[in-house]
Amino acid sequence: MRQKRETLVGYAFLAPALVIFFALVAFPICMSIYLSFTKWNFLSGWSGISWIGLDNFKRLFTRDRSFKVALINTFVYAVSIVPITVFMALLLAHAFNGNIFCKKYFRFAFFIPYISNMVALGSIFRFLFQLDGPINEILRNVFHLAESELPNWLADNSLCRIPIICVMIYSGLGYCLLIYTAAIKDISEDLYEASAIDGASPLRQFFSITVPLISPTTFYLLIVRMINVFQIFSAINIINTTGRSGGNVSLVLLIYNEAFQHYNFGYASAEAWVLVAIILAVTAVQMWGQKKWVNY
Repeated sequence: MRQKRETLVGYAFLAPALVIFFALVAFPICMSIYLSFTKWNFLSGWSGISWIGLDNFKRLFTRDRSFKVALINTFVYAVSIVPITVFMALLLAHAFNGNIFCKKYFRFAFFIPYISNMVALGSIFRFLFQLDGPINEILRNVFHLAESELPNWLADNSLCRIPIICVMIYSGLGYCLLIYTAAIKDISEDLYEASAIDGASPLRQFFSITVPLISPTTFYLLIVRMINVFQIFSAINIINTTGRSGGNVSLVLLIYNEAFQHYNFGYASAEAWVLVAIILAVTAVQMWGQKKWVNY
């Protein structure tokens, strides 16, 4: 009897969390899966839902040029932002592990963008890269480019990804730096002392001791940053000036536009589940590949 009462009390404590989970997580996920196989304009109400099977997915991969552009953009962001951010963070963490003046201040300064509002950061980088912004002023006054030669960073489809990549590297660098700093501090100094006695240079110590021993941290950061970049939205939404089919639109922004500007929730759900499948596939490849280079 006492055990039964304790079980009921346990379920009573779990009930609020379970209600929130089923109402805000489980039900929306299941509903999204169902809607991905339907045609539904949100403004038409529940009665407007019509089952169309795989038509949404067929349209995505055969007729929707905007989806293909957004898919390519998203992969460009992933393969550029993630390696650069992780590599720069590793170099900075290794440098800050030595005797550097005011290194605590620099760590704090690099971490500030990570906890800053992305809307504010996006606005700053939009100002930096606008046609009459500081970047073009430097190109005009220092490199003496003519007015007609100045790049239109925000409107040119071949250049408009660059401000997005820069702001994402800037905002994510501090977190990677913090994690790498903790990982490097965890390496025993005895290993460095023993290698120094054997004649290893600082560069050899870095590649033979530091890099292999923090490979689990590198693997973790690659997965976390990759997932984060695949969900990039705020920076593009603030900086983007090229429209729905512009050269810097990501999959998440495309999903947002389809759902909350055109109210095509069925088609937006199909796009969302394609994104989920891509993230799962990329993560699975990383999990498989880590066996070849991560040292535990």
